[in-house]
Amino acid sequence: MSQERATQILKMLRRARPDARVELVHDSPFRLLVATILSAQCTDARVNLVTPSLFRAWPDARALAGAEPRDVEEAIRSTGFFRAKTRSLKAMSQALLDRHGGEVPRTMEEMTRLPGVGRKTANVVLGAGYGIASGIVVDTHAARVAQRLGLTRESDPVRIERDLMAVIPREDWIFASIALVLHGRYVCQARLPRCSECPLNPHCPSKNLESELRAGKGRGVKARATGKGAVRTSASRRPAARRRPGRRSKPAARRPARGRS
Repeated sequence: MSQERATQILKMLRRARPDARVELVHDSPFRLLVATILSAQCTDARVNLVTPSLFRAWPDARALAGAEPRDVEEAIRSTGFFRAKTRSLKAMSQALLDRHGGEVPRTMEEMTRLPGVGRKTANVVLGAGYGIASGIVVDTHAARVAQRLGLTRESDPVRIERDLMAVIPREDWIFASIALVLHGRYVCQARLPRCSECPLNPHCPSKNLESELRAGKGRGVKARATGKGAVRTSASRRPAARRRPGRRSKPAARRPARGRS
C-alpha cells in the first residue's frame, strides 16, 4: 500500500467530511473518556442521551468514584452491559484520583494503565480530547473501511492500526481516526455498502461490492460481505438428507418389563 494512494484517499475524505468530529458529546477529556467507555457495544446516539443526566449527578472523577454502584447502573442501564461498565467507570475514576489528581493523563502508556481503557479508547480521548496524535482509532467501522480499501490485510485492530500509521502521515492521524469511523458508519456499511455514492470509489478495490451483494440477494441467495470486501454466499437451507431406497430403520429393542415388588 503506497503513501501516495493513502494521501489521495485522505484528500477525498476531507472533501466529503471537512468538519469531521467525534459524535460523542463532551466538554472535557474526562467526560469524553466516560462516554467512550459507555459506547462499547452501544451507539453514540444512545450514549448522548444518557450522559447529560449522568454528568449532572456525577460531574467529575471524584463524584463518580464515590457514587453508589446501583445508582450508576440505573443511570447507564440503557447502554447495555451496565454492571461491567459501572465497575470500569468507578475503578477508572478512582485511579484518576489516586494517580493523576483526578485529571485524565496525556500519554498512551498512562491512559492504558487505567481500568477499562484500551488502546482504542486512549486514542479517542488523546486525539479528540487533547489534540494529541498518539495513534489511529480502529473500531469495527474503521477496520472494515481499511480492509475494503486495501489499506490492510490484517484483522487484528493493533495490526490494522500499525498498517494505517505506516501510510498515513502523523499530522493526519486524528482526522483519519474520525473520518474512517464516520465513513464506515454512514457509507461503507457492513451489510450493504453504499458504493454507488461513495466518494472513495475511484480508489477502492471493493467498489463493486454493493452491486455484487444486490445481485446475490436477487438470486435468493444469502450474501455476506467480509471485511476485505469478498462476497460469500450460502444457501439459506440445506436439503434434507434422503433415505436410501430399500433400507428400513430397525425398530428400537424393547426393554423387558420389570416385575412389581
